[in-house]
Amino acid sequence: MPALRALAELDDEERSAAEALLFRLADDEFVLAERYTEWQVVAPTLESDLSLANIAQDELGHARVRFDALGELGYDERDLVWERDPGAFRHSTLVELPFAEGDWADAILRGYLYDAAEDLRLDAVAASGVRELVDPVEKIRSEEEYHLDHAQTWLERLCDDEGGRERVQAAADRLFPYALTLWAPGAEASAIRDHGFRGESLESMRGQWLDTVASFLESLDVSVPFDPGDDPAESLPAARGRDGSHTDHWPELHDELTETYRELGRSDVRRLRGENA
Repeated sequence: MPALRALAELDDEERSAAEALLFRLADDEFVLAERYTEWQVVAPTLESDLSLANIAQDELGHARVRFDALGELGYDERDLVWERDPGAFRHSTLVELPFAEGDWADAILRGYLYDAAEDLRLDAVAASGVRELVDPVEKIRSEEEYHLDHAQTWLERLCDDEGGRERVQAAADRLFPYALTLWAPGAEASAIRDHGFRGESLESMRGQWLDTVASFLESLDVSVPFDPGDDPAESLPAARGRDGSHTDHWPELHDELTETYRELGRSDVRRLRGENA
């Protein structure tokens, strides 16, 4: 197996591609973690409240690992989060959508669609040959396996009765176009592929993901609102995240994320903390 290279050893073009990939990974985790915190105290059971709080902490920790790697490319905390233009974030728009009010099925299905994708993405970056991408994979994977199991267990529970299954189906119909943006290319997609920083193409991973989620959801009598023969580009929403386009919900969420920092008059920079930090 070839020796891993550090970010500092990459040439300018390679660093630009690695940077784009790191932002893509970090932003997804960071924004999803923030959304998950909205369920604290209002989840349906104490156990589910604690579980989702732990998952949110994990995701923030995963974002922290990626942000730390970007710090090695010259970014500081202000650049990464607090003074970064909202339009510069590259997360999938799946993670920025507000939850349907009081709809636990939305939170669980969203987590499942995301975590099934993350399983494939971890395999892909594990083949990147870049130390800062490869080294965290096994720890992140062990936590993501718990997240995926949590989501699958809850989906099975929700689909045990007709009312719950209808809520899951409604969530699938609402969320699926945005879930497809997890695989939307960004400006550096070709460079990421050409430099070998992603072990498989987005198209290949999207196909595997579709097979996985369709098989599982159909086993619960929930249909996926997407025909594999369709052109995914035609099913994507206008706001895709990877290209800097976002839903109308993102500016409000970004304001909430940075509110404390702005109230401090930008005199201090709070470092994001996560379990992996």
